[in-house]
Amino acid sequence: MQGMLGKKVGMTRVFDESGRQIPVTVLEVGPCVVLQKKTQDAQGYDAVQFGFEEKKESRTTKPEMGQFKKAGTTAKKHVREFRVGPADGDVSVGDVVTVGVFEGASYVDVTGISKGRGFQGVVRRYRMHGGRMTHGGHARRRPGSIGPSAYPARVAKGKKMPGHMGNKRVTTQNVAVVQVVLGDN
Repeated sequence: MQGMLGKKVGMTRVFDESGRQIPVTVLEVGPCVVLQKKTQDAQGYDAVQFGFEEKKESRTTKPEMGQFKKAGTTAKKHVREFRVGPADGDVSVGDVVTVGVFEGASYVDVTGISKGRGFQGVVRRYRMHGGRMTHGGHARRRPGSIGPSAYPARVAKGKKMPGHMGNKRVTTQNVAVVQVVLGDN
């Protein structure tokens, strides 16, 4: 299986055989219901659509509710699609996929939304040094000069400036799977 849906529960620590502590992030992954199976013939690519976490039926649109009923499940808060290949296990609509798919995995890639930090200056956003604090320095926590004056007489694209920081989709690759607890997902 290419992916699963889950949420962060918190942080804790686990001790290995030699007694060293390992800080771990606890994730509740699944159970995910297969809502739709896309095929090469019908949609032009192979994919599986998962639903995760219960949601009130009153907060669901009628088209969404029709899809959930077709899969034989309740309304789901998160619906995502994952590409599958011929090597992936064969699943059908309505199947429930649990955290057991990670039983043999030692490393995974984790994707999520980073913490939103609002409007930040260049010192915090890009770790710039800022200007001098004494002897007439006027740009303490400011970006300083931002571009040439005569030619090209504009600010270059991609210039690091103050702005919104965080609240973006971030992927962390090769995260070690320390332990899989089937009973608690």
